[in-house]
Amino acid sequence: MLDVDTARRRIVNLTDAVRAFCAAHGNGHADGLCNVFVPHATAGVAIIESGAGSDDDLVDTLERLLPRDDRYRHAHGSYGHGADHLLPALVAPSVTVPVSDGQPLLGIWQSIVLVDLNRDNPRRSVRLSFLAG
Repeated sequence: MLDVDTARRRIVNLTDAVRAFCAAHGNGHADGLCNVFVPHATAGVAIIESGAGSDDDLVDTLERLLPRDDRYRHAHGSYGHGADHLLPALVAPSVTVPVSDGQPLLGIWQSIVLVDLNRDNPRRSVRLSFLAG
């Protein structure tokens, strides 16, 4: 399990941690599937190009789609917190990636990222699991 602090970042790149996790299974030669899961009602996991502006574009897009205001019935927490609870409907709480020879089969520009717009809880857990194939 990974512990992630999202107090300063809305998008956190998990790719290196996922690569290390996959390499550790089967001495780096295992084939299978790696699942990345966030057990939170207000966060998600995505595969995007990161570091080239897409991170900020994703946050801007999600904030336009899910504005922080008083329109939500789910009204506890900070102002507009109801929007945070809708995020997993747009950014799933998990992704599964094929693994070959202990390496996740990501495209050259693909990164696995944690997406967290919730300002009320900056501590996140990310669970990694490996299914050998």
